[in-house]
Amino acid sequence: MLQFDLLKTDPTSHARRGQLTLNHGVVQTPIFMPVGTYGTVKGVMPQSLHDMGAQIILGNTFHLWMRPGQEVMQSFGGLHAFEKWDKPILTDSGGFQVWSLGAMRKITEEGVHFASPVNGDKLFMSPEVSMQIQTTLNSDIVMQLDECTPYETKGHLTTEAEARKSMEMSLRWAQRSKDEFARLNNPNALFGIVQGGMYENLRAESLERLVEMDFPGYAVGGVSVGEPKDEMLRIMAHTPHLLPAHKPRYLMGVGTPEDLVEGVAQGVDMFDCVMPTRNARNGTLFTRFGDLKIRNARHKTDHQPLDTTCSCHACAGSAGVPWNEGGRAGFSRAYLHHLDRCGEMLGPMLTTIHNLHYYLNLMREVRAALEAGQFAQFRAQFKTDRARGV
Repeated sequence: MLQFDLLKTDPTSHARRGQLTLNHGVVQTPIFMPVGTYGTVKGVMPQSLHDMGAQIILGNTFHLWMRPGQEVMQSFGGLHAFEKWDKPILTDSGGFQVWSLGAMRKITEEGVHFASPVNGDKLFMSPEVSMQIQTTLNSDIVMQLDECTPYETKGHLTTEAEARKSMEMSLRWAQRSKDEFARLNNPNALFGIVQGGMYENLRAESLERLVEMDFPGYAVGGVSVGEPKDEMLRIMAHTPHLLPAHKPRYLMGVGTPEDLVEGVAQGVDMFDCVMPTRNARNGTLFTRFGDLKIRNARHKTDHQPLDTTCSCHACAGSAGVPWNEGGRAGFSRAYLHHLDRCGEMLGPMLTTIHNLHYYLNLMREVRAALEAGQFAQFRAQFKTDRARGV
């Protein structure tokens, strides 16, 4: 089941405000989706995800197929019961993970033969296998299996001919994914994925042929695969707003806070990225006024929270009152610096909560600006604030 309602559009850009109804709940868009690779968003309890306003999270088909495997997932009736998450879940197809195996895999028209990175077993992933695994996972949004077109191939920039070959196979796999999804009577929603590398003409062709297949929703894939930022922004400006207006649009694997706001301006409804969680574990925090490196010595005696305007548990404590509104219950930069230096587990837990809260709150503010007809003003202020520095 999928229903997408377009609630409002911005006259100054391609930005739009929508509502996505899925089998496990309603999602307000634009939305950021935290990544839970192995059935968990690292270091974050499900209740904390609820508290910070997460509406939909991701699971990773490839890794969950490796461990714990389909038999275990089948016994729980899917990923929701297994990880105790009662809201929507999107699962990727496994294509990116297979692609990233490099020399350990061989891509053919039939599918991908590879050695398991867990135990070395010889395995095979095809569009049909991906659909079978995702049906077992019972994810609300299922992604077609595609071949992720790299920015570079064997030491040179991927040529148009190489990108075309990859894109056309992804289109054939899209039809096979759709056919198998229907055969399995999967009650959820299947998205097609636009490919074509850095070639706008190939992107347009991929998009047109996928629209002819009439998927419930569409994603833009093959970005954040090593290309320079200006190349990614060029494709982001070209492709999303050309997708059907009455269906949800998902930009896969992107990105920074600036990328999200710019993506919204280009018509994107859904985002995911490991950046907020991965950066948190490595000591980089996102704030309204720029990025903060908690490992810097200057934070050793700083009594301020990470972000004086933030109401997350790390910054504002359980009361949720930001520092600039009189709150003093959160954790100081000095304390988080100390936890990081000592390798204490609580450190990355708190910083992950902060970064995810920041991303989710950014999307809340974007939605509010769209509802108020003030997205252009919000976009300008956002850029000014982020450039100010912490």
